[in-house]
Amino acid sequence: MFEPVVSLRSLHVDVPPGKVVTFISDVHLGYGSRERDKKREDMLLPILRACAETSAHLFIVGDLFDLWFDYKSAIPRWHVRTLAALQELREGGLPITYLIGNHDFGHYTYFREELGIEVDRGDVSATINGTRCYISHGDGKAHNDKGYLVLRSILRNRLAQWLYRWIHPDLGISLASRTSHGSRDHTSEKDYGPHDGLRDFALSTIDQGYDLVIMGHRHHASIVQHGAGTYVNLGHWLGDGATYGVFSPEEGFRLIEVFSQHTIA
Repeated sequence: MFEPVVSLRSLHVDVPPGKVVTFISDVHLGYGSRERDKKREDMLLPILRACAETSAHLFIVGDLFDLWFDYKSAIPRWHVRTLAALQELREGGLPITYLIGNHDFGHYTYFREELGIEVDRGDVSATINGTRCYISHGDGKAHNDKGYLVLRSILRNRLAQWLYRWIHPDLGISLASRTSHGSRDHTSEKDYGPHDGLRDFALSTIDQGYDLVIMGHRHHASIVQHGAGTYVNLGHWLGDGATYGVFSPEEGFRLIEVFSQHTIA
């Protein structure tokens, strides 16, 4: 129950020549003032829309939203443009894999029933044109995350979420938003100690035979070579250094800075 890996689903992704796989994480839509949040969404939408032409698969690697909690007949009112863009991608035939993070874990049925997007509550082992990829948001994998692992088991418990949905959405979403902001601040200020648990987990996973390990959560964009494998942290969108990743079977993995669209690693 309190293990770093909740579950591991296998997935095969075929990428035609000239196409890429796009990876986005830690956008945290909903964080900060509404004005700044809209600007963040303005940066995201062109990237999503471009996926219709450039991508064979889109991976959302957690914390797309700073808060997500949907009820049977209500969802958070903001970011309808992002939801519409995701629906258009699915209607156009683009496969989307959504791994929840430590902020957007409150999914119920909306994404599956309305957008046609299944939500993964654990990690994903994806073979992309022969490249073995381990994909995870990364929460719970720091060395000193035992307390969070206990909290995660409570917050993601289906009975606990069912009971929570009896609270009126206005109150429930407001309470969840406060918890989310506290969790994000805790992550940003967290002392990870002398060793980065996410990196150590990734390198160990490469040693087990994976070619590529992709995570978010750490809010520190980086590409680390380890033996014959590569660990990528996708970074975040909370400041001026917003980044996302693309993988090409021919060219490998690239991290791209949103503002300039230049490869940074």
